[in-house]
Amino acid sequence: MTSLEEAETEETVTCLHLTFYHPCQDEKMMFRCLNFCKREQVRADEMAKFGRDSSACRYSLMDTRVSRVQFSLQFYRKLHTSEFCFEIKNLSKKTKLTVNQTELSYLNKIDLPWKCIICFGDYQILAEIQEGESGDYFETHLHLAEAPLLQERCLPHLPSLQPIPENGISPSFFLSQGESPTEIDENEL
Repeated sequence: MTSLEEAETEETVTCLHLTFYHPCQDEKMMFRCLNFCKREQVRADEMAKFGRDSSACRYSLMDTRVSRVQFSLQFYRKLHTSEFCFEIKNLSKKTKLTVNQTELSYLNKIDLPWKCIICFGDYQILAEIQEGESGDYFETHLHLAEAPLLQERCLPHLPSLQPIPENGISPSFFLSQGESPTEIDENEL
């Protein structure tokens, strides 16, 4: 047997990619304590906390408008499966946290979707989970965004999209004439 055959099987590690954005990041440097250079291992039984208190939080945001402990991420395995997930919990009494469109008040928690946007105040964090097999630890890989991750878009009110029949006459044409649509046999045209 060769040494390669005798080596233990290498497990892949779940990695949580977090991309941070704040409109004043260049002036206020609130991300200066975050390590954007490399992946960081976190033990599976540890809770990854984010906030401004560096003694209580693994990931410190240097901003007086951020709560001492803003939110936490807990790594866990779903019951009766081999699937690993993250749970996000809002730990701020003053600031609501949104995960995609779900608003979390103090101590509310939900499963983190595999790809989502976490928002509080002017902070936007894109979270993306890269699945792995190891249950001993997970990794975080932090990134810094140059542009907003989420933008409010004011779209003009669009009419509902309805299929247009082969004759090219839209059913909304009849409705605008005050008549109700009727079925027409294509041979009658």
